[in-house]
Amino acid sequence: MWLAADTFRSVVASTPLVSIDLVMQDARGDILLGQRLNRPAQGFWFVPGGRILKNESLDAAFERLTLAELGQAFERSQARLLGVYEHFYRDSVFGAEGAAPDTHYVVLGYRLVLPAGQRLEPPRTQHDRYRWWSIRDMQDSAEVHQNTRAYLDALS
Repeated sequence: MWLAADTFRSVVASTPLVSIDLVMQDARGDILLGQRLNRPAQGFWFVPGGRILKNESLDAAFERLTLAELGQAFERSQARLLGVYEHFYRDSVFGAEGAAPDTHYVVLGYRLVLPAGQRLEPPRTQHDRYRWWSIRDMQDSAEVHQNTRAYLDALS
């Protein structure tokens, strides 16, 4: 269920959004990140993910989001829940800090492992570039958003 822009703006201003983030690792342990096109976290490297829709089960949301964000559908049973996270942003999809409501997400972080020899072709709708990052490079880079780096503790 997608909402009209004015209704969604009211939701963003009034309540947390619930979403799923996808921490996709390859056989070496590197993590797929995309450089975000949209607010919040615009310009930062971030894990793929998205909102859960009204009346959408977690399993259905997971399959929809993996297909939309990774270019291939995965089942939630193929992933491991890393935990529940909160992401707070001073801006939103509606504009910069002070000109638009801030954004609050409650996020279910899931780890997926890409089988050896399998490739992904993520669409470029939310991210304009994708790259596999080593954990060390992620920890050291200010270009990787702090909310993405927060998942690293749960991977050990």
